[in-house]
Amino acid sequence: MQQLMIPPGRLDRPVDQKTDHVLGAADAEISLVEYGSYACPHCRAANERIAQARDQLGDRVCYAFRHRPLADNSISFRAAELAELAQTPEAFWSAHIKLMTRSTQLTEDDLVAVAADLGVNADFALGNSDAVRRARARVEADVASARASGVRFTPTFYINRRRYDGPWDESSLVDAMLGTLGHRVRTTALEFASWGPSAGILLVLATVAAIVVTNSPIRPTFEALWRQELGVSSGNAAFRMSILHWVNDGLLTVFFLVVGLEVKREMTVGHLASSRSAVLPIAAALGGMVAPAFLYALVIPAGRWSHGWGVPMATDTAFAIALIALMGDRVPVELRIFLTAAAIVDDIGAIVVVAVFYSGEIHPAYLAAAAAVVVALALLSRSRVYLLSPYLLLGTALWAFVYTGGLHATLAGVILALFIPTRPPADLTALMTQASTIIASEARHEGEVLRHGPSTPALHALDAIHDRLESPADRLLRRAGARSSYAVLPIFALANAGVTIDPGVFVGHGWLMAAIIAGLTIGKPVGIFLAAAAAVRADMAVKPAEYTWRQLAGAGCLAGIGFTMSLFIAGQAFPGDTDFSAAKIAVFAASILSAVVGTALLWGAPRQELIEEAPQSTGMQV
Repeated sequence: MQQLMIPPGRLDRPVDQKTDHVLGAADAEISLVEYGSYACPHCRAANERIAQARDQLGDRVCYAFRHRPLADNSISFRAAELAELAQTPEAFWSAHIKLMTRSTQLTEDDLVAVAADLGVNADFALGNSDAVRRARARVEADVASARASGVRFTPTFYINRRRYDGPWDESSLVDAMLGTLGHRVRTTALEFASWGPSAGILLVLATVAAIVVTNSPIRPTFEALWRQELGVSSGNAAFRMSILHWVNDGLLTVFFLVVGLEVKREMTVGHLASSRSAVLPIAAALGGMVAPAFLYALVIPAGRWSHGWGVPMATDTAFAIALIALMGDRVPVELRIFLTAAAIVDDIGAIVVVAVFYSGEIHPAYLAAAAAVVVALALLSRSRVYLLSPYLLLGTALWAFVYTGGLHATLAGVILALFIPTRPPADLTALMTQASTIIASEARHEGEVLRHGPSTPALHALDAIHDRLESPADRLLRRAGARSSYAVLPIFALANAGVTIDPGVFVGHGWLMAAIIAGLTIGKPVGIFLAAAAAVRADMAVKPAEYTWRQLAGAGCLAGIGFTMSLFIAGQAFPGDTDFSAAKIAVFAASILSAVVGTALLWGAPRQELIEEAPQSTGMQV
């Protein structure tokens, strides 16, 4: 339980002179804690960098060493216990330095030599004296601290109780300890991005900003900004769009590219890879698309609004997952996986709906050119070309041809994602050996006349090793995924979420707003729940025992948070300003109501209910 209470990347307990081995004053302005092992070659290499950093910062830094012996390495544990047999701090640090530096690799001779310095029998590990038991308990306490702090490898450093994930060279460590502006900005950004609800919070802030500005005196300037045209021209030929269209048709393509990459990953190695695990979220997603559209069509009167049945079909993954993250361990991880997988399928359905039903006039010549680009992408992928640049260049051409061909341009992002190649997992041992050999070779030339850093061939080889660590699809998803969540979607919300708070918007739009609200708040959860229940009843799927039907219903309510995709489809379905404004208000209202009801169902679910239902979860226990 202790580990669950510690924020990711934070130290489990502060430095304490009584329980830690400390150099410097415990109340110094900078604390540096290292989890290391005497048998770890990287810890031994970093030892000199720590000394250099302490020399530079002096009394401003307090350094503490905590044991994290290498797993399944007996000499590593014995060395840690031997150091703990020291009777004084001076004796410990003397033993520490010798164990780290006496030889290039920790050996039995090192333990014998240090044991002699400490006046300890070389066979101390076989003993069961009080001193040995205390030493062993001290090492085990450090290991538990490492586990609680989320340490995955050695050495791992914590600066002022925050994990440091940067380079281990002296200047980088000192910059981090001094808290330079660049390091603070980077650390803050990474911590914010690692916080589960962060993407949803950004969307909320962008939405609130758009609404406030739209209802302020600067509204004309704000709207004129989005109407500004940007593009390229050559002679009489020109390609220009407003900034709003660049956001909706261009920038949002990055979002659809990420969705396509996520679908590809889920269908190859993720939760949609096996039919048994995929049926439940797929069935739920299909039910969650059909039921809202049907309910919308049932409520809406025949006329110009009939085309908007796609508005309540979509789920905003960022908001739904953000709310689940805020509820912490009240929501099982398996339910988060279910909702994420269902939302991904939902996104694919929304893409198909937009491509088929909300596109413009079709131009076959441009679509033929787009098909030729798709063939080229397929040939690249089949030829196992693992460079990203040719795919991105062809993807740009595909986007232009799809847009001018009359289909919605964002479809190009999904198509491109399907052809970004994956590859078998890398042999990490071989790559690590290769990288270590290259770096060791370059280090031997350090300090030579007319040599400044690694050679160009060495850098090229290290770049190639780095590229091999990930497949092109995984690398693009990692890079584009963050940009989609923290740049693309907030900009989309800023451009599209602004709505004038005017009672006149409600006049004559009651049925439109009622249909959208009913589709999202009623159609979504009912469709998801009934489709999932039907799949389980038909023995096509199994509901995991880790969450109850009530919790699944709560997740279905959260899926009624439409927002991003609902606003996007509404913009295609309702070109008129007043209709679009009414649709936006309805989407906002439905999303808020869905969030409240879904959170209430999940928050109030008795934990005992989960225990009672678990043995019966393979059946239909509603």
